[in-house]
Amino acid sequence: MKTFQTNGAFADNYKFLIGSIIPRPIAVISTRNIDGSNNLAPFSFFTAVSASPMIIAFSPMIRTSTGEFKDTVKNILREKEFVVNFCTEHNYQQVNLASTELAFGEDEFKFSGLTPIESELVKAKRMKESPVQFECIFRDMLCYGKDPGAGSIITGEVKLVHIDEAIMKDGKIVTELFKAVGRGAGNDWFKTDSRFEVERLTKAQIQK
Repeated sequence: MKTFQTNGAFADNYKFLIGSIIPRPIAVISTRNIDGSNNLAPFSFFTAVSASPMIIAFSPMIRTSTGEFKDTVKNILREKEFVVNFCTEHNYQQVNLASTELAFGEDEFKFSGLTPIESELVKAKRMKESPVQFECIFRDMLCYGKDPGAGSIITGEVKLVHIDEAIMKDGKIVTELFKAVGRGAGNDWFKTDSRFEVERLTKAQIQK
């Protein structure tokens, strides 16, 4: 087994993170730019934090190209809201296009061919092609540096959940119908079409 120091180059640390923490769910974050235009960007450093209140978190990094926060971060800090959409087998190619670094104000929805639809609570648009959509209010942010590649944790409280009934059964989201897609290292992506069940040893489970 080879050991590495983590005080080396950003690129090495990043490769170890994305190569070992797999598969990673993808949050496709939609926000509103300062001029009112739409912004859409996928983030694979994404997780759940709390069920009550319902809190999610994602971790954007400072751009290596400019040394600045990404537009998504700037928009969330200003607007105090955002929408989490999800990547599936039906939309992953368009979501991948949405990751392209476009000029400020150029709409990633239009560029990728995805469809913006009105949210009920927040001004940021939802992504029609996502079978699950979370309307979120910004809660807090922790920053871990100012250099390119430094990450932050942004948390949002989910105020409204929209779910396509076609992927639900008995009040639950069915994995086989959701067809979520995750990220790996480099150009690797993961489907969720191969799964197995193991009975947990906890006395109480919300969902079995």
